Amino acid sequence: MNSERPRVRFAPSPTGELHVGNARTALFNWLFARQRGGDFILRIEDTDQVRTAKIFEENLLNDLNWLGIDWDEGPGKGGAFGPYHQMERLAIYNTYLEKLIAAGRVYPCYCTEDELEAERAALMARKLMPRYMGKCCQLTPEKRRQWEAEGRRPSYRFKVEEGAIEFNDLIRGAMKFAGRAIGDFIIVRSNGLPAYNFAVVIDDHLMEINHVIRGEDHLSNTAVQILLYRALGFIPPVFAHHSLILGKDRTKLSKRHGSVTVREFRERGFLPEALLNYLSLMGNSFGEGREVCDTAEILNNFALAGTGKSAAVFDEEKLYWLNSVYIKKLTSQRLLALLMPFIRAAGYEGDNIASHSLPAIVEAVRDNLRTLADIKDYLLLFDDDKFTLSPEAMTLVGREEGLTVVKHFYECLQDTACPEENSYEWAIRKTQSLAAVRGRALFLPVRCAIAGRTQGPELEKLVAVLGKPTVLKRLEKTLQKII
Repeated sequence: MNSERPRVRFAPSPTGELHVGNARTALFNWLFARQRGGDFILRIEDTDQVRTAKIFEENLLNDLNWLGIDWDEGPGKGGAFGPYHQMERLAIYNTYLEKLIAAGRVYPCYCTEDELEAERAALMARKLMPRYMGKCCQLTPEKRRQWEAEGRRPSYRFKVEEGAIEFNDLIRGAMKFAGRAIGDFIIVRSNGLPAYNFAVVIDDHLMEINHVIRGEDHLSNTAVQILLYRALGFIPPVFAHHSLILGKDRTKLSKRHGSVTVREFRERGFLPEALLNYLSLMGNSFGEGREVCDTAEILNNFALAGTGKSAAVFDEEKLYWLNSVYIKKLTSQRLLALLMPFIRAAGYEGDNIASHSLPAIVEAVRDNLRTLADIKDYLLLFDDDKFTLSPEAMTLVGREEGLTVVKHFYECLQDTACPEENSYEWAIRKTQSLAAVRGRALFLPVRCAIAGRTQGPELEKLVAVLGKPTVLKRLEKTLQKII
């Protein structure tokens, strides 16, 4: 199975939106396969029928496509090793269960959840590792019939033998677990559905997966799965367990840290190429301090062994920065197309923003956008009906030196000598001379009077889009409020 041509898989459960940590796992598998001319398989592990929802699966496929992570086999693609949904493979799992029963490697367990919890609590009270102690391993046929007559439906447990479980991890090196510390584990639940580890081993073997790349939280699962590989006579794949993503407080990334799903970042206006770039950077180094890399460069520089054993901290500010870089690189046409859903969500359509050209507005503010959703705030700058002075802007213009600058600028802009073209440059130079100020003392009061706020796009770009009549009207409105 461990041939040179890799076959890797991403096998999510559609019980929620795609977490960025899982997206990173998908990315690492995809990069590993694409680098080596291998196959990337998408398998849906949908045996948790209580939490599984079709909408989560649809969103999952959509989010992977949005990120540019395509698959060679799986939903929508088919393939020679399907079906690719575990709920369509139940007969396959049952066949292997029967083989293990016949070989005496598993036994029925009738313990209830309350009984199992009491056993765990008792072990922990004695400061022992909680594990199943084999209560049902030696049940007599009579006792089994009695419990079944009482309505108890058995799960099936795998008999764990003592001895070391060893494997070499591509990232972490030699790994070793003690079999006696694991305890007999469930492979088929009392409802007839396979447990995670049982289904995964069978699926990976039958789909000829030869490299399993996943998070370090699966290390203990790997020990359990190797026992099943041995019992079933399968050759295990090569394993690689990458580090997890943590929040800034060094705890596992979760909702308390903010957005954690791909869909949330999409809705907030992040670009797929920026998020993909950032996820590839986490735990990796592309050398020479390079951080902005397109997909081709990431493919060329990605190294599984270089993903690191230490956890990667999710820095949203870094993602904001990367996203702004990618926004600046977009063509005007693509940027406008990507912004339109956010513009419409803000209540605007086409060029109805104070009669100004929407493409010109977008170009004026593009360098200030950290996300596509930021366009909502900047559109207000060009909407005369919503023009108002922020308290901070009011204070700055209301000071004597600020008011003097704004008056001079207003008068210069009205001056008959002021040219129609480059009127802003002419008026600002004239104001600088009359008010005897420069730099922040010159530009900030003018910005506040025209934009109503202290920050925003370059003043020259703002004035060019608004046009002289609108600028004069705003200056008049500002002066009326102050004086």
